[in-house]
Amino acid sequence: KLTSLALQPAITPKLVQGRVRLKCTYSRPSSKPPLQYVVVWSRLSTPGRKEQIQRDTTLQLFSYIEMNGVNLRLGDTVFCTVTAFTRDAPEQQSLPEESKGFYAGIKFLPESLQIAEDGKEHVLTILSTVPIACPEREDSCKITLQLSTEDLGKNSQSTGPPDIVLSACQVDLLRAPCSESSCAAATLTVTAVTDFAQDGNRISRIRAEPVGQRDLLWRAYRPKDVKVTVRDLPTGNCYSFTDPHIITFDGW
Repeated sequence: KLTSLALQPAITPKLVQGRVRLKCTYSRPSSKPPLQYVVVWSRLSTPGRKEQIQRDTTLQLFSYIEMNGVNLRLGDTVFCTVTAFTRDAPEQQSLPEESKGFYAGIKFLPESLQIAEDGKEHVLTILSTVPIACPEREDSCKITLQLSTEDLGKNSQSTGPPDIVLSACQVDLLRAPCSESSCAAATLTVTAVTDFAQDGNRISRIRAEPVGQRDLLWRAYRPKDVKVTVRDLPTGNCYSFTDPHIITFDGW
């Protein structure tokens, strides 16, 4: 029996003829007879549950699936599972081996922020794990994201103006060669608003939405929000009393 063959399947993103595809590659054991492979593509539909979306039987050491925005969309976590067998004895199959989950879409690094009302700038990186296609007859290979902020108060209920400010309201993700799970990236800074109010720790969120997209893949996609917890800090006070005496912010 073939048992475990250490096929080590792995998923990488590719741009093939202007379309975003995922490629599952695996290694072949050297001392075996010619093998065939069954590659099952699946997506995480709910936590802990996978939904099969494509099945290939191939002699090749790779298999492709297209991200068409219908059965495979941005925001999905995708897996490929590979089983090998010989043509002479197709009933003798190896143990199925599954790739690591590949998240296709926009990622924020860090995924959440904890900052204080101290005026410091915190860098937020936005990256795309899939390559960005150029629209037909255009040379701008980019995705424009519109950014917005919202205050969720202390109990996830919107109560007033946001507790954070961003260094930009729009960012462009420009296509670059894919490396280390990033095919396009941009950075911006997040700063907590010093509001001179004792309003406790508050939660805000940053939302990013693709704008001006004709491509179905991106048009219907909304990345996951970034949660920002803002720690309240006491602010200085000055006093004036009697004839008058004035105590300044620094205590004089």
